[in-house]
Amino acid sequence: MNIILFGAPGAGKGTQATRLVDQRGMVQLSTGDMLRAAVSAGTDLGVRAKAIMDRGDLVSDDIILGMIVERMDSPDCAQGVILDGFPRTVAQANGLDEMLQARNWSLDHVIEIQVDEAALFARIENRAAETGQVREDDNAETLRKRLDVYHESTAPLLPFYSDKGLLRAVDGMAGIEEVGRQIDGILG
Repeated sequence: MNIILFGAPGAGKGTQATRLVDQRGMVQLSTGDMLRAAVSAGTDLGVRAKAIMDRGDLVSDDIILGMIVERMDSPDCAQGVILDGFPRTVAQANGLDEMLQARNWSLDHVIEIQVDEAALFARIENRAAETGQVREDDNAETLRKRLDVYHESTAPLLPFYSDKGLLRAVDGMAGIEEVGRQIDGILG
């Protein structure tokens, strides 16, 4: 089973992906993690990506798609993958469709974790207060910028997948366990 998790930054995609990995044996593919790993390992794609990132530019769709293809071809992905942070644009979604079709694979579910964005600001404040630790990206200014990027680039993918009959939504404002139950209900 191959799924995509969508949601605004801080919606809980990473938390739910980790739960699915633990419970279903799926592999979480986070493009950010993959980029950092490829750069660290010095792979051909990693070297190309590092040069682009060092210039402050966005890594191109062909490099991102190449990393996704390489990773999905790995034997540990045979039980399915959770795409987290990918696709981010309609061009990437089209590239993903082409890649899946070329391998006779399918995209089984696209799940949007819907949240009240005003509550996201409270979440980052609470996380800092509860843990006593502040992540570098846990501040209102960074969240505001990430939300702008999400609305500009990623949110347009929701109708793209809705038109394909793949998009389902869960209430991301519920507790972690309830959100997990909602996702499990979709996945069967």
